[in-house]
Formats: sequence, structure tokens, C-alpha cells
Amino acid sequence: MTNILFVTSSPRGGASHSSKVAERVLADLVASNPDATVVRRDLAREPLPHLDETYLGALFGPPENRTDEQKALVALSDKLVDELLAADIVVIASAMINFTITSTLKTWLDYVARAGRTFGYVDGKSVGFVTGKRVVLVEAKGGIYTEGPMKPHDFQGPYLRYVLGFLGMTDVDVIAVEGVNFGPEHAERALAAAEIRATEAARALTVVAEAA
Repeated sequence: MTNILFVTSSPRGGASHSSKVAERVLADLVASNPDATVVRRDLAREPLPHLDETYLGALFGPPENRTDEQKALVALSDKLVDELLAADIVVIASAMINFTITSTLKTWLDYVARAGRTFGYVDGKSVGFVTGKRVVLVEAKGGIYTEGPMKPHDFQGPYLRYVLGFLGMTDVDVIAVEGVNFGPEHAERALAAAEIRATEAARALTVVAEAA
């Protein structure tokens, strides 16, 4: 059985380009793997509490001294980590906001990046423990960032690929939906091209799963 973790983060709801393309990936994956289990995390509709002194105090203080509030926050983090570790395929939809990821997606990453659970250090070097996952990353951007003058200002894609790799997820297929703010026609073309890529990505994952 294939376990899929599906994470969306755009605050635009049904109008979100990243969510639309990610949903296409998911639909194609489920069609090819009808017995798949899917865990959804809509971080815009159900945002996680941002990191604060209470949560960090729980992580870095003695477990026996945790308050009920701290225990609840650590339990939430444990649940999110468990969802990630249980997944065979992770689909992440990321909308670019002010050149980077949404604060809701950043908070999810903050909760799943746990020393001792998802990463550690061996001989002074970091080691990611979230291995063996296949990731599809859908990035929606208002402008063009894969090439041209705005490429150096893309703090969305490089950050996501780095932090995913830091946690051990290096098998990442990126689908870019770019220039969606250049007008309806450009947005439609970008969305259509991305949906073709979505189907290709889902098909490739299915082939790998069958070979395994």
C-alpha cells in the first residue's frame, strides 16, 4: 500500500495555482494506486501555531517539567513527524509570497524538523533521517524565476530543496507554475503546461512503485 502525504499552503483557496496542480498530481497518483492512503494537510485552512517560547521551552527543557500546553504542542509535532515518516510519497504545494514560501508552510517545516527524529549530527555533520521518500514539489510564482533577472531573487525553491534535503528527502521532482500574474492567457498556458508535468510526475512515481 502506498502512503501519500499531501500538503497545501496557499491562502488563495480554490483560486490557488499551486493547489490545483498538486491536486492533479494527487488525482493521477490515486487513480494509479487505488489502495493508496492519503493524509491531507491544508495549512491555510488549518494553520499550525507559530513557534513560540512555550513550544521551544518544551523541546529544550526536561520532558517531566512540561506543562499541559507544552505537552499538547509536542504531541502535535510528533503527529506531523509521524505523518511525514509514514509517507512513501510527499506532495507539497507552495505558493510564492514576497519571494519565498508562506509562513504556514514554514511553520509546518519548523514542526517536522526535529533533532533526534528527522535529523541528527554524526561526527559534526548533519544527517537527515527522512529517507526513501519521493517528493513532488509544486511551486507557483507570479513572475518568472527559473531564468532571467529575477532568478537570484527566488528564495522559495532553493530554500525548500535545501531543507527537504537536510531532512533526507533528495528525490524531489519540481513542477513550476510561473508568470501567473502576467495576465489570464499567460496564467492559463502556465497552468496547462504544469498539469502536463503533473501527470508525467505521477506516472513516473507509479512506474517506480511498480518496479519496487
